[in-house]
Amino acid sequence: MSTTSTASAVPVADGGQASAAAAARRAARRRVALVWAGRIGLAAFVVGGWQAFTAWGVVDPFFFGQPSGIARRLVDLFRDGTEFGSFYANIWTTIQEALAGFAVGAVTGVVFGVVLGQSRYLSDVLGPYIKMVNAIPRIVLGSIFIVAFGIGVTPKILLAAVLVFFIVFFNAFQGVREVDRNILANARVLGASQLQIIRHVIVPSALTWIIASLHSAFGFAIVGALVGEVLGAQSGLGLVIKTAQNNFDPNGVFATMLVIAVIVLGAEWLIGKLEHRLLSWRPPAPTEANSL
Repeated sequence: MSTTSTASAVPVADGGQASAAAAARRAARRRVALVWAGRIGLAAFVVGGWQAFTAWGVVDPFFFGQPSGIARRLVDLFRDGTEFGSFYANIWTTIQEALAGFAVGAVTGVVFGVVLGQSRYLSDVLGPYIKMVNAIPRIVLGSIFIVAFGIGVTPKILLAAVLVFFIVFFNAFQGVREVDRNILANARVLGASQLQIIRHVIVPSALTWIIASLHSAFGFAIVGALVGEVLGAQSGLGLVIKTAQNNFDPNGVFATMLVIAVIVLGAEWLIGKLEHRLLSWRPPAPTEANSL
């Protein structure tokens, strides 16, 4: 009798778990739909209000552009190009500069952050100089790089790398300082070498901090490339914006800014995928678990 009751209870329990999982999936889909509805609604409200205010004369389109004019200007840019070549070539120039600067700045930031985070002596010696360089206005550094290296891609890459370096460095440095000292002590007791400790303990522990810095770092890499192009360049989206500004063409400025926003959002999506892959071992935070 008891065996029959136990056997009949198992399908009931499984059915309850299945229904709970299905309800959770429906709630997740409903939340995603609400989020996208809110995003689309907000964009429609802003763009529609902008178009209406310029059409009614509340906002002067000569200074602030007009969504319909921005769309036409964007089509013209992709179809007819610019005076510096095709629009695609200018986009690719900026992406190349930003990617190279992002790579250089991220790698050097991680290396310096890990090294100085482990050595109090080096951090005490180099700390004031790092803060001093970080305090220099970036536009001044851009001018120095252009004077030293000309108007090619090198100063743009360097400026983008500088902006990325400090973001990644400070996060990597703090991530190393936050590593559990008991884990480090246990690794040393078990005979791990310093290289093994860095590879298997310090870097994985600081990886959350490092990945978090990359989300904003690529945006700063784009900013560095654009600022360098505005200061002096032969091609690039920064030069397109500067030319549109000089020609009193707000639609051209906003159209180029829209392209930049799409590039940054695409990079943010890729970094999110990288974060999910590299940190798949990490248990979800309570807020993340509740959103599943």
